[in-house]
This record gives sequence, C-alpha cells and structure tokens, in this order.
Amino acid sequence: MATSQCNTSLATELCVTRENVDLANTNPSVDDRLTRRISDSLDGADLYSNLAVLAAACNANPVIFLKYPAAYTFKGLGLTQESAGLSARLESAGMIGTCVPGAIDMLLKIDDYYARKFAHLVEQLNRIDEGDGTLLDNCAAVWFQDVSDGCARNLNNLPIVQVGSAGGYFKTGWTVNVEDGSPDLTTGNSEITCAEGTPNQVDGMSQETGTDPSLANAPINKYYCNLMNALGVKAGRDGFPAPGGSEPVTHFGMYDRTEDFIGGGINPPTIHDPGEFTALRASS
Repeated sequence: MATSQCNTSLATELCVTRENVDLANTNPSVDDRLTRRISDSLDGADLYSNLAVLAAACNANPVIFLKYPAAYTFKGLGLTQESAGLSARLESAGMIGTCVPGAIDMLLKIDDYYARKFAHLVEQLNRIDEGDGTLLDNCAAVWFQDVSDGCARNLNNLPIVQVGSAGGYFKTGWTVNVEDGSPDLTTGNSEITCAEGTPNQVDGMSQETGTDPSLANAPINKYYCNLMNALGVKAGRDGFPAPGGSEPVTHFGMYDRTEDFIGGGINPPTIHDPGEFTALRASS
C-alpha cells in the first residue's frame, strides 16, 4: 500500500522534477554528477536519494538500491584522484606501492560526504507521515560497502549502519556487535600506513590494513535473512526464499565462510550457520 502522500505535490517538495533530473544527468565538465548543485540545499546525490524516497512513499518497489559509483572522482569535493585508487592508498587500483600524499585525509573527506548523503536520505524518509509513525519507521535504510578496507579487500568486520525498524522488527538506537565481533568497535588497522607518522608504503597483498582474519567473521548472509524476514519474505522447506513459501528465511546465498569460496569456490555451496541475527531483533 502506498502512503496518501504519493502524489505530484510530494515529488515537487522533493525536487524530483524533469528539469532537475535533466540537470543532474548533464554530462559533467568541471564538476561531477553527484556533487553538482541542483539547488541551494541539494546536490545530485541528494536528488537521487529523494527519487528513492518518492519510490518508497509510493511503494513502487519494496527494495530500493542506491549504489554509488566505483572509481569515481569527486571533483566537487576538490579531489582529482579517483576513489578506487584512493581506497588502495595508491594512484591506481593496484595493490603495492607508495602512498598517495594525503590519501587518508581524502578518504575521510569522501566518507564524510557519504555520511552526509545518508543522513539526508534518512531525514527525508522521516518527514513523511505513514500510519502512526513515519515512512522511516516502516522501512530499514541500510548503509554499507562492498568491503571493510579498500586496500586489504577484506570482508570481516564490515560496519553496517541501519536506520528504521522496518515496522518494529529491528532494534533501533543500538550499536550491536554480532556474535564473534571484536569487543572494541574502534579497533582497526586502516591507518597503520599512509597516515602521519606511519610508513608511506602500502602492501595490499599482505592485507595489513584489514582486521585480523580471526576476528569478526559473522556472515552477512544472516543479516540478509533478517531483512527478508522483516519484509515478510517466506522460504521453502530448505530455508531459502521461495515463491509460495511459508517458512521463515534461514538460508541465503551460496557460501557463508570465506574459506569455501576464496580462490574460485571449489567447495560445494554450503551455509554453515543458518538463521538470522537474533541480537538485532526488537523482541530479543
């Protein structure tokens, strides 16, 4: 069901107009599509977020992705180095070499931009009334990335930010360290090189900038099970989501251990740790 505010007035409030969309999609010359100003309060990324908010308000799709581009140069942030190379701390998306001067500061500037864009998305979701709460209350806005550290390319200790309880399914206002996570959430190695007072050489092959591989290996598959169950997706007898299913989702994906697929995935698909993270549930 769509909110009663699913109309052209909401689209106009959100600045989702043909004129603005055309402006956002104009080929960049001195700027870039994401940081280009659409108005005094919006840039291109905000406009895309607002379009996602409109789609959510109109229930155009129960799942909406906003994927920021890889290897992107944020000219509007005053950067000339593309983001994939910066994540490796190098001039290109290589693995070994000399640190780009100021790489960590530039990465922090990009991270700050991402955080502000996510905050804008959440703010817009929260300003639309829906039932006894807001659109935000009835959804889960999730921010995460493809790897934990862009140089190490490791998958463990991946930080995830979620706002909204999906209609009361999830806890909110908590920092949850699932299962085998490191007890100190501030611990990490991302700044052991290329930062002030540290070596200016980086070796991505050694994964030295990543979290110790023995820590924080709870599989993200379980979180996907949480999200699907919150959405009301049902599974077949095997626990995998299936049309016409009647059981809770307990299985998703092919593997839930890196060891099973690293190097090409020679092991048969196996989910070793089925189910969702009960620690994330509001009822736990």
